[in-house]
Amino acid sequence: MAEDNLCIALNQVGKSVDTPTGRLDIVKNITLDVKYREAVVIKGASGSGKTTLLGLMAGLDQASTGDVFLFGENLSGTSEERRSSIRAGRVGFVFQSFHLVQGANAIQNVMLPLELAGVADAPELALSSLQQVGLAAKTTTLVEHLSGGEQQRVALARAFAVRPKVLFADEPTGNLDAATGRQIADLMFHLRDQSGTTLVLVTHESELLERGDRQILIESGELLTEG
Repeated sequence: MAEDNLCIALNQVGKSVDTPTGRLDIVKNITLDVKYREAVVIKGASGSGKTTLLGLMAGLDQASTGDVFLFGENLSGTSEERRSSIRAGRVGFVFQSFHLVQGANAIQNVMLPLELAGVADAPELALSSLQQVGLAAKTTTLVEHLSGGEQQRVALARAFAVRPKVLFADEPTGNLDAATGRQIADLMFHLRDQSGTTLVLVTHESELLERGDRQILIESGELLTEG
């Protein structure tokens, strides 16, 4: 069982897949702890296993070997339904490609996780979350009519609307210009500080690397350094 003060704990975790040329080890024997309220940045070259590691930590994917604990519960060997239940209302996600629902407006996108969690006052909370990211005037705008920076703000509002215990972010500024990326970084860490959310962030952007409490370097699926 993971320690009570740990949000995430990995014990000798590996992920392998079968390919036409044989077995491929994407993540190799990683042991790692993340405390509540900590901001951890995962860095590494393209293809190093960063996104796979993030998916394992969040329970979006299953480890081939080892144990993954989220909120003290072992995700290894559990069903997708059970992993979804563990995440519900406690985990937020932000991705490089935004992952918004096209054809829906900003407030409808933010309301989605609240409604899935059965929150009664979803419209009010969604509006408050959009106000926090400076989009109060864009609530009824279809997301495809928003700029890239505005779409990522909607994604942040959606992620933080449920007041998550942990936010997983995969290259959240990767599709944005430098100035907009800095604004999104400022906003993400501001929301994180306000809510006390644990932040696990995959990035290669120096702007984000410098803001984490700890950096983790992954190379060829192996954890090389923590600092």
